[in-house]
Amino acid sequence: MDDETGRELRTQVCVVGGGPAGLTLAVELARRGVDVVVLEASKHFNRSFRGESVSPDSVWLLDELGILDRLDGAYVQMHRFEIEDSGHTVLHADFDRFPYPHPFPVELPQHILLSTLAEAGAEHPSFTLIQGATATELLRDGGGKVTGVRARTPDGATTVHATLTVGADGRFSKVREMSGLEARVMPLDRDVVWLKLPFPYDSWDDRTYRVRIRGDQHGLFIPTRPDSVRVGFNIPKGGLKEIRKHGLPLLHQRLDLLAPELSDTVRKHIRGWSDTSMLDIFTTVVPRWSAPGLVLIGDAAHTLTPILGQGVNHAIIDAVTLAPLLEDALPEGPAALSDATDRFQRAREASVARSRALQLRQERLFSLGGRLGGAWRRALYRAVDHSERLTHKVLAGAYFQLQKPGERVAKVQQDVHG
Repeated sequence: MDDETGRELRTQVCVVGGGPAGLTLAVELARRGVDVVVLEASKHFNRSFRGESVSPDSVWLLDELGILDRLDGAYVQMHRFEIEDSGHTVLHADFDRFPYPHPFPVELPQHILLSTLAEAGAEHPSFTLIQGATATELLRDGGGKVTGVRARTPDGATTVHATLTVGADGRFSKVREMSGLEARVMPLDRDVVWLKLPFPYDSWDDRTYRVRIRGDQHGLFIPTRPDSVRVGFNIPKGGLKEIRKHGLPLLHQRLDLLAPELSDTVRKHIRGWSDTSMLDIFTTVVPRWSAPGLVLIGDAAHTLTPILGQGVNHAIIDAVTLAPLLEDALPEGPAALSDATDRFQRAREASVARSRALQLRQERLFSLGGRLGGAWRRALYRAVDHSERLTHKVLAGAYFQLQKPGERVAKVQQDVHG
């Protein structure tokens, strides 16, 4: 209905944020007949994203949920992973040696994933997506329980009254901030400068993730659909202004050090700092992911670093875990809903903690400098590389926390319920 305060909507679940977490959850809820409204700040999905790496567990989930078939031809499987330190390969893995239904991570343009999820959601009458919608305020009743959201939208002010509000609005979550839930932000010692280059097909194959290290300098080189490579290299925390003072030659020199085969391409295509972007690297620990009438998912609940592409992975797993819990709890009232959001956090936080710990160990290894530090790091990587069992164990901690041969997503959701 409309009145002088703007449009008003009523729904069972209002999801703030139309990224992988929010849209996957909304689609899964709509499939179950739950009425859901998604508020997404961007007016369209066709924009630049860094998070385009989808881990094998999430590929498996997307397949089981019927989304992967819709993405046919939009993604490329990654078959190998390698770390090169001081010009020598010290660790490598072939994903086809992992005995899981979906052993390969994929590179998938995120705007295609989001558009596909939105199309899947639109097939259900209980799904509503409002783009260009910025949440400005959480609604609360007299006892402080969250009862919905106010937002600015292209159609004017909109109030969404909801039984449950879901904060899925990313690493700088406004919903988390407005909720008052505690969040401990832990800055790491580096930031990352990102850029995109034409893929060097004459030097590399486009099915390999590459990490290059020299001293305390490191870079990530990620093949990107359709014909590019995303490059991310470390700089000191808050050091972008200082680096820019030295001009582009310093950027060129950094990449010459890590990937000399890209030197000519870098100089041809990176003509100014506007051709790059900077990612502030931090991890966020949120001790409690929910409050009465509210729950956080994805990066809003647990920000991770870019290493091993865990952000999208945990976002999708969060959504698939939470949806059946909400389906059962929504008809039962506030106590059941609070219990469901508590069970959701208990089901997910150990997995997130394992990924965070793995990432932080890699961060420390990457940052080791000096002759002894570099030698110790190379020795450690080589020891892992010489044992297929150890290599599988290390990568399984990031990529294969859910899959088991022959197991289906229904079993995952049954485990959460049980």
